[in-house]
Amino acid sequence: MVDYIGMSEIKRIVNKIGVGAFIEHLAEAIEDDYRRWGEFDKMPRTAHHSPEGVIELMPISDGRLYSFKYVNGHPKNTAAGLLTVTAFGVLADVDTGYPLLLSELTLTTALRTAAMSALAARWMARKTSSSMSLIGNGAQSEFQAIAFHRMLGIKELRLFDVDPLATAKLERNLRELPELFDLRIVCCASIAEAAFGADIITTVTADKRNATILTPSMILPGVHINAVGGDCPGKTELHADILTLANARIVVEYEPQSRIEGEIQQLPEDVPTIEFAKVVRGEAAGRETDDEVTIFDSVGFALEDYSALRMLHSLLREYPEIHRQIDLVPRLPDPKDLFGGALGSSAGRRLRLAA
Repeated sequence: MVDYIGMSEIKRIVNKIGVGAFIEHLAEAIEDDYRRWGEFDKMPRTAHHSPEGVIELMPISDGRLYSFKYVNGHPKNTAAGLLTVTAFGVLADVDTGYPLLLSELTLTTALRTAAMSALAARWMARKTSSSMSLIGNGAQSEFQAIAFHRMLGIKELRLFDVDPLATAKLERNLRELPELFDLRIVCCASIAEAAFGADIITTVTADKRNATILTPSMILPGVHINAVGGDCPGKTELHADILTLANARIVVEYEPQSRIEGEIQQLPEDVPTIEFAKVVRGEAAGRETDDEVTIFDSVGFALEDYSALRMLHSLLREYPEIHRQIDLVPRLPDPKDLFGGALGSSAGRRLRLAA
């Protein structure tokens, strides 16, 4: 039997812990695993691109546990009443190859993306940061707002989306959360208005194209940019000149993947970046001065899903009332007899009757 987490299970787990607390707990698990960076067998995710979107597989292993995530990204899905992103994942035992956990990762990916964003900002944004601009108010936006309020103490959120209904949805959802009672929400008429004066700018748009969400004129000294939406070849959000500002520091998750899919796909390969693991391991600074512009070029990396699956698997032990299993792998009296053990004598009877 294999442990299983579907939508009903993940909703019960998150509701028991609380969304903000779950995100912070997950950020701690991700940070712990980034400190073990050298233990992981890493590779860029594999992707199948089509005119409508992308389907990707994201594998990783530390030699003891192996995980992978299946995830898609189809920006036009919402017109048909479908999600832009869906995902599921598997955590497996390396010694036997047996799956330990099959889990939904659609909701969990949103939670872990927000956890990673806030974790990176803890290391990179100015310690006095209190305001954030949130450009793109779709499916990921509530999670980002909750994470930054919980983990960095953000007190003002400046919102913009090309779709006013998305902004209205986000504002409504945030105002219904008691834990955000002290969060000031400002709805803005343009990207420039939202970005002006913000300590942190988060871009999380969905269009599959080289967009120019932010331009250099919008970037003030000391701002931290959390660039989340660019996550596949040909999909970016930042004007390339922002990346080459004289005082800009660019941090990525896994450089070989980010060169393909991140904002830095716009740059020559000799332009330096810093992998996040070096920051948490004390090998590089996330920020050196208050005037420095810092950029977290986030595309999502398999280690973060590994952390999420590992954490979810452990939480099932804490909440036995949620613990559910499925018979994904056969249990056989004789492991060398798959046919007889799985199909049994009934298969033989059907064959004889057919003869």
